[in-house]
Amino acid sequence: MKSNWIKYIFIIFIIGILIFSVYKFKKDETDKKLDEVDTSKSQDEIVKEIKLGIAGIDTINPILSKNKNVQNISKLIYEPLVNLTSDYKAEPCLAKEWAKQDGNSYLIKLREGVRWSNGESFTSEDVRFTIDRLKDSPTIYSANVQDVISIDVIDDYTVKINLSNEVPFFEYNLTFPILSKDYYEGEDFNNTTRNNSPIGTGKFKISEVESSYIILEKNASWWNKEKPVTLEKITLNLYSSIGELYNSFKLGNLDLISTENDNLTDYIGTIGYTSKELKGRKHTFLAFNTSNYFLSKEEVRKAIAYSIDKDNITTTIFNGKYYTSSFPLDYGNWLSQEQNASSGYNVEQAKELLKNAGWTLKKGNWQKTENYKTQKLALNLLVRASDSSKVAVAENIRAQLANQGIIINVVQAADDQYDSMINSKSYDIALCTLNLSISPNLETFFGNGNLANYMTDEIKSIMNEVKNTTDENVLKEKYTRLSEIYKTNIPYLSLYNNKYTVAYNSALVGDFSPNWFYQFYGIEEWYK
Repeated sequence: MKSNWIKYIFIIFIIGILIFSVYKFKKDETDKKLDEVDTSKSQDEIVKEIKLGIAGIDTINPILSKNKNVQNISKLIYEPLVNLTSDYKAEPCLAKEWAKQDGNSYLIKLREGVRWSNGESFTSEDVRFTIDRLKDSPTIYSANVQDVISIDVIDDYTVKINLSNEVPFFEYNLTFPILSKDYYEGEDFNNTTRNNSPIGTGKFKISEVESSYIILEKNASWWNKEKPVTLEKITLNLYSSIGELYNSFKLGNLDLISTENDNLTDYIGTIGYTSKELKGRKHTFLAFNTSNYFLSKEEVRKAIAYSIDKDNITTTIFNGKYYTSSFPLDYGNWLSQEQNASSGYNVEQAKELLKNAGWTLKKGNWQKTENYKTQKLALNLLVRASDSSKVAVAENIRAQLANQGIIINVVQAADDQYDSMINSKSYDIALCTLNLSISPNLETFFGNGNLANYMTDEIKSIMNEVKNTTDENVLKEKYTRLSEIYKTNIPYLSLYNNKYTVAYNSALVGDFSPNWFYQFYGIEEWYK
């Protein structure tokens, strides 16, 4: 009897296992189907459209427009001969390759098979037409071709550009947008209506133009098949002011904005979006006139550099809204390896340098006796009087150096006087700001007649080599050496760069690697 009872329990146990197994199998199948449904649903919910904004649009034609927003966004529609990578390296675009034939001419081979968004073929005549228009019409890109004296069309896909003089890294000048000759032929180039919906060769094309928006759609005939465009549509919302544009972004109606505005968070707040801050192109530095008796001595230049706390300047004057810098190209350029820009601040080392060179600190000032004559270490610092922030920087530097026993007299000059003194090198130290070029050309700092009056045989040799080679390894080596000279011999002292901010919707997905030249690297695969 007992064995029968055990048998019944065993049978019931087996039945229970079978029932559970069937239930588990059915549940797994159901869950799998639900997962498939959810996955399908999530794919359907992906939005292949983004919204951008333009404030105060004048024309969508990038050659005629004076609007920075237009010039940025127009790079989605139009393409240049030469483009830049995210680390500012020149790369082929409509130009397949280029070669410097001699000091004053470039041979350019164009990409074949490229079509305008209306189906017409892109040819050499479009390049000649665009350059002619740039020379005829004063635009932001006119400076790119100011040294071009003629263009020879060799064939449909080859042009020769002749220059009036040698231009180092001229290929970087070829980053202006190319327009279609046939589209404008016989038309008034400055016709505003005509310029509101022109054609391009880029990733996107204009499909609709209204008073409050412009629609861009994917250009299905874009030539670059290695980078398929999955983003289908871009809506360009048009605003009458930058304030309206900022408010629209804050309300979630735009997916991305870019600006050099130091006070952006005052307009859009600090939450609800993601942002990237980059070094901007405005570079502020001190130029030491090495023809000055004191500044011709390396230990004096070094002592001044070691006595200036750059972080103190960016914090107290700019509330941390600027980046300290150590070299003109340390904004992310491929030819510069950025280091700690404030690492040179060392007041004890400054004192040691001056002591070793025969200087004596008396009554709070450094002095030196030569030929029975005692002189205090005193220098003039030139600054533009109309720029209040620069005057504040100059006064900050004066105070910092005074604490180290170096006397600085701040010379505030009116605009005309400042420019005249810069041109004639009538200064000891000059506080300067440059809008850095997209080209890595350092002629301003190391060329003939440079701001520091600083030249050596080595620098002459390097500058000659870098303008006559395309070998990336050679360029890297030579620029590394220029950086070493800049930071160790100190003909200049880089202080800071402004900040460039790209803010975008946190729901936007994709690879974001912006720089101040272009904000839309990888846009072809962005989505929400």
